[in-house]
Amino acid sequence: MYRTHTCGELNINNIGEKVILSGWIQKMRDKGKMIWVDLRDRYGITQIILEDGVTDSKIFENVRSAGREYVVQISGEVIKRFSVNPNIPTGEVEIKISEFKILNKSETPPFTIEDETDGGDEIRMKYRYLDLRRNPLKENLMLRHKITQETRVFLDSKAFMEVETPYLIKSTPEGARDFIVPSRMNQGQFYALPQSPQTFKQLLMISGYDKYFQIVKCFRDEDLRADRQPEFTQIDCEMSFVHQDDILNNFEAMTKHLFKKVKGIDITEKFQQMPYSEAMSKYGSDKPDLRFDMQINELSEIVKNKGFVVFDKAEYIGGICAKGCATYSRKQLDALTTFVKTPQVGATGLVYAKYNEDGSFKSSVDKFFNAEELTKWAKATGAEKGDLILILAGNKNKTLSALSDLRLEMANRLGLKDNTVFAPLWVVDFPLLEWDEESERFHAMHHPFTSPKAEDFDLLETKPGEVRANAYDLVINGVEIGGGSIRIHDNKMQKLMFKHLGFTDEEAENQFGFLLNAFKYGAPPHGGIALGLDRLVSLFAGLESIRDVIAFPKNNSGRDVMIDSPSQVAKEQLDDLNLKLKS
Repeated sequence: MYRTHTCGELNINNIGEKVILSGWIQKMRDKGKMIWVDLRDRYGITQIILEDGVTDSKIFENVRSAGREYVVQISGEVIKRFSVNPNIPTGEVEIKISEFKILNKSETPPFTIEDETDGGDEIRMKYRYLDLRRNPLKENLMLRHKITQETRVFLDSKAFMEVETPYLIKSTPEGARDFIVPSRMNQGQFYALPQSPQTFKQLLMISGYDKYFQIVKCFRDEDLRADRQPEFTQIDCEMSFVHQDDILNNFEAMTKHLFKKVKGIDITEKFQQMPYSEAMSKYGSDKPDLRFDMQINELSEIVKNKGFVVFDKAEYIGGICAKGCATYSRKQLDALTTFVKTPQVGATGLVYAKYNEDGSFKSSVDKFFNAEELTKWAKATGAEKGDLILILAGNKNKTLSALSDLRLEMANRLGLKDNTVFAPLWVVDFPLLEWDEESERFHAMHHPFTSPKAEDFDLLETKPGEVRANAYDLVINGVEIGGGSIRIHDNKMQKLMFKHLGFTDEEAENQFGFLLNAFKYGAPPHGGIALGLDRLVSLFAGLESIRDVIAFPKNNSGRDVMIDSPSQVAKEQLDDLNLKLKS
């Protein structure tokens, strides 16, 4: 046998036992007459000891000739360790070696395979199989496994049935850009990789499978950032004969279950529910981070018509209060101004007012606003002595978005984003439709199958932009963990929705005829939700990026630099598909 134990399980109760271990050499400390080797596998590290004159001389020299990341097998006796290491489970014991065998040699790795590595992102992604040997990556994947398993345990206990849906499906025009796959057997035609199993899970409801789930890969051909990958994993769920509250209650319970079982955190209070309009007005975002306050306050009425042209011409003026920041220097304020002017934030400038400890005010617009007027600013933003008021002005939507970015930036500077604190909430009552200036038509804010609020049905024909959706997002610490909706299950309503989205009857039939046809055969009321597994794991791990909770991710250009993908294909493969590349 290669091993009797793993490198993470031996302890003081095993002293005196003869054992066999196999693994990788993590580290070797050669002191001439003494050699210590840290042997590693995915379960942990065990220290091996060799002593000149005690250990067989041939074994001594063979071990000395081995290097880092050699795969080796050792046999020996478990003995009490002289210098205890309290940081590892095996830290009270070590192995007095009696046999040693090199199973495979290793070249010198391109970076140090330890918790704190000297490898940059690109080199670690190129050698991802080596990076995955490091503890932080291993712990992330173990966390992912545990969350996945506990998700299945919970959903199974609630009578959900796991059903697989196809990966090769029909391309649809709504949502992000599809990845398309040419068909050899149906030349000139293409499959698409699913952005979600949306229509299939609705068809499963029509089939009578009233509680479905799937932990499924989804694909979107879109520009990447820290929390996006071209392929990602969803916990995809659907239920029949439910209202919105049924969905929220079920998946709030599942989220609490995961916190309890995986993080040991018992969340007893009910998740807050916040309308979309409130989230946008108070936080400038539909995924507000509620770990800290710093709400946005509209100041338009109290600051306009004072002769300051920036305010007087603005559609909207809003401000936030940064507690304890009245001591900010000119250099710090200039840095904030530079931040809000970046293309990512998009503001034209920043106005500030310091509410000093002595009760006086100092602002960047003292020429236009006196102390009495600045006192109104303080009251409107909740500022007290020692606080800093930060104000942006301009187009309403753009300014709210910029204030959201500024709020998050101040939270970073003030250390308010505590990764050990979790603030979950449901954002509800989203608009059903949003107007797109470029295409001059409405688009579905979620997707074309989202049902409108019953009380807003009449507005669909007259004021479609004011119709609210039976849609909801689960947000934790400023991250959208998942979202869903109650679906349209009536053929007539679905056709009306397609009409508002600019589909002709022919286009709707061509794209979604199978679903419209299925609605004719008794579709139950149904709804669902999809939670982002990658985002959930990164949240639990305290990471900003989802990349390090995925075994083999793509870089920001959508490339797998380890296997060099995407890549060109042979001309013969293109010929089989009847495809020709443009020069």
